[in-house]
Amino acid sequence: MFAVYAKEANYDNPLDSLVVGERPEPEVPDGWVKVAVRAASLNMHDIWTLRGVGIKAEQFPMILGCDGAGVLEDGTEVVLHSVINAPGWQGDDTLDPKRTLLTEKYQGTFADYVVVPARNAIPKPAGLSFSEAATMGTAWLTAYRMLFVKSGLRPGQTMLVQGASGGVSTALVQLGRAAGFRVWVTGRSEQKRALAESLGAHQTFESGARLPERVDAVFETVGKATWGHTLKSLKPGGIVVVSGSTSGPDPSADLQRVFFLQLRVVGSTMGTRDELASLLSYVDLAGIKPQIGAELPLDDAQKGITDMESGNTAGKIVFTR
Repeated sequence: MFAVYAKEANYDNPLDSLVVGERPEPEVPDGWVKVAVRAASLNMHDIWTLRGVGIKAEQFPMILGCDGAGVLEDGTEVVLHSVINAPGWQGDDTLDPKRTLLTEKYQGTFADYVVVPARNAIPKPAGLSFSEAATMGTAWLTAYRMLFVKSGLRPGQTMLVQGASGGVSTALVQLGRAAGFRVWVTGRSEQKRALAESLGAHQTFESGARLPERVDAVFETVGKATWGHTLKSLKPGGIVVVSGSTSGPDPSADLQRVFFLQLRVVGSTMGTRDELASLLSYVDLAGIKPQIGAELPLDDAQKGITDMESGNTAGKIVFTR
């Protein structure tokens, strides 16, 4: 079958590890289902896989793609939940110490077919196209959990999103506006800030700019480059919800500010199968259409991955079959 995969780890030059070619069709274990992929979206996790982060050397070659949407053999249209739990796990999917993500142990969605546990194939709402549905499983689910499960925000409060154009950031803007929060966003360029405003941000600011007032919560995926500004932007008792660190994981903790202002720092990773089902219902009921910055045939995966690595994004990059 046609597939886009990493042949080996290459931390310094990840694109040198990328292959657009053929791989064997997957076998279907008991309790799993085979999905004909119609669309799959690109995530930073795919670039980390090319670099060899979070994956063992013996797992290569590895088909890329954490999330997607497609069709079961019986014709059911589905969205994929990419968190694969250990057999018999009970409780929050994201707390399973033996959990794994597609492309870490199991082959991913950048292919004609992918196999997943039956519970990981969730019916696709008719109101979402395959491309729109393919954005939900990683970036939008991460944003949904950050906002509605972890932050504790109430409608009417103010949230700040650090970074204006990535998949999680654009999802936070759209979800936050629809839920009645006052949404502020920082962005490195006028173009990226304009994108955030077009998606519903009430105000946008240059990266690191002094805000008109402090905010109730900051949503952080950038890390080292924005961390100092994040902590300075919070009201006493405010919360920062962290789900990534694309600019580096080791900023100054600024513990004096944290304890004196009683700030809360909360980590958030992906989301559960039930949270994904709720997210799908929410965007369908609210008529929310995810921001897709580029839609490319899977054959052009190298262009999409190059654009993401260089920061040339304006929402999700989606590959179609």
